[in-house]
Amino acid sequence: MLEENNLSTACRAASMVEEGRIHKQLYSDEAIFEAELDKVFNSTWVFIGHESEVPEAGSYKTAWVGRQPVILSRDRKLQLHVLENRCRHRGATVCEKRKGKSKSFTCPYHGWGYGLDGSLRGLPKEEEYKGVFAKSDMSLVNLRHETYNGLVFATYKKDIEPLEDFLGGAKKWIDLFVKQGGGYPLKVLGEHRFNFPGNWKIQLENTTDAYHFPIVHKSFISSLDDQTADIFDFLDGEGFVEDLGNGHSVMVMIPELTDLEENLDEPIPERFQKLAEELRQEGVAEPEVKRLVRAAHGTGFNLNLFPNVSCSMAFFRVLRPVSVSETAIHHVALGGEGAPEAFNRKRIRLHEHFQGPMGFGTPDDGEAWERVQKGSIAGPDGWIMVNRGIKNLHQSPDNNPAGEVCSETGMRAAYQQYKKMMSSTEDK
Repeated sequence: MLEENNLSTACRAASMVEEGRIHKQLYSDEAIFEAELDKVFNSTWVFIGHESEVPEAGSYKTAWVGRQPVILSRDRKLQLHVLENRCRHRGATVCEKRKGKSKSFTCPYHGWGYGLDGSLRGLPKEEEYKGVFAKSDMSLVNLRHETYNGLVFATYKKDIEPLEDFLGGAKKWIDLFVKQGGGYPLKVLGEHRFNFPGNWKIQLENTTDAYHFPIVHKSFISSLDDQTADIFDFLDGEGFVEDLGNGHSVMVMIPELTDLEENLDEPIPERFQKLAEELRQEGVAEPEVKRLVRAAHGTGFNLNLFPNVSCSMAFFRVLRPVSVSETAIHHVALGGEGAPEAFNRKRIRLHEHFQGPMGFGTPDDGEAWERVQKGSIAGPDGWIMVNRGIKNLHQSPDNNPAGEVCSETGMRAAYQQYKKMMSSTEDK
């Protein structure tokens, strides 16, 4: 009966997505939220983390697939695993730390011990289970997982398409995004987390929405030098938003920063000379100085990967649905593994300037998201527009639908994938 109710609710939610508008109940209906956890988050590839977060044997980090806790671990053979964070005995979580290094995971309730690969290694009074079960049958649940260019994804769906097929047209943009390591492998440098009182789809929309930038982020723009502020005045520029398929999209705000390995022969701008000099003092050769300076400030685009992560200019923004009106956000600062100290320090300072908890961007975005949630329960008009630019589309060079940088092409891409998944009658 519960599955029938979820299916009925999911179909109702799918009917609330039209070509250029969605119904506000998608933000506030608790039954729809519960159906989304099953039909979306438990039924597709979900971003778990970056390989650099578990660099060595024994390294681990905890993460989520929707509301289900998981562990990303690297075993003694350096193989990655995504394990359900739930003891097979009485269901307690076996790991509570966000990250660390360990030889095993042990349930704090009854002492069942598991290897980094999830295998059950030992348990108190093992003889009492003789003839009851085999230890090999009681490993932690291993989720199917695959990686692309260092990004790790996992899924509960048994017969899902390969990750690379799911990413499709987004792979090109992931490849461009990771170039901001400046010639070094991309590495997680730090993170911060916060919750906001709003639905997860509100945040999903945000990183493909250039329209809000000059309004919500006035304080950020006012903090920049004149030349940098001009670069962020991109609504009338040559940028675009492209539907990449499967709910993914890219919003290119600063086209000249799409490929960070282009134009390396150009002189270093005056405003970046301080960083250049710091790199030279570390003994970095001039060609590499130019590469690092160009990469230090991030790409000129936001890449949205449905349903839970954005590769946003210079950082990962990961969302996690907590309830119909609460979402957890995980901001991940990125740098280069083995890169010069001045480069990684600059990356952290830039992250703090906009994304950090005391930055100019995150508090303003958070207030806007909260207001959207509050407004979703106001008034008799039930529809929210996502139709900007819908009559002004063109085909991208990759033959995808694309619109101007301030269009809502990316939002429509995500909602059409949402509609498809909520309409599906397939089993996981």
